[in-house]
Amino acid sequence: MQITYTQVGDFLLPNIILSESPEVEPLTSYGMMRKGFLKTNYPAHYGLMLVSEKLYPHCREIQQQAQRRLDMLMEHFITSNPPPDKGLDGMSWTSHMNTLRHMAEEIVTIEIIYSFPQNISNPNQKKYPKLRLLK
Repeated sequence: MQITYTQVGDFLLPNIILSESPEVEPLTSYGMMRKGFLKTNYPAHYGLMLVSEKLYPHCREIQQQAQRRLDMLMEHFITSNPPPDKGLDGMSWTSHMNTLRHMAEEIVTIEIIYSFPQNISNPNQKKYPKLRLLK
């Protein structure tokens, strides 16, 4: 495979053309949040994923995981803390459901969206010596 370059001023820039992918579903808020997180906190990893065309499949996978986790958490919260009757007091039902949804969304964003990418090494991770048992 031969790479061609274009001269811009004093620099030679590679001519990189991404392949055209078939129509796919657009990213939802969770996919866009993950993309922004990677772009802001891990720009080198973001760039590699973008060039290797793995960024959008990764973001779609994350958004699907986040939606499944959100649905599971909402079911759990509703069973453990049932809402008031919607017919009797609609405003308190809405308030209760919004509170549960905000709780679930906060858990999803912390656990899934803003988690450290698993396939790169963490330079900030503390390395502790292995412990040995004393006899």
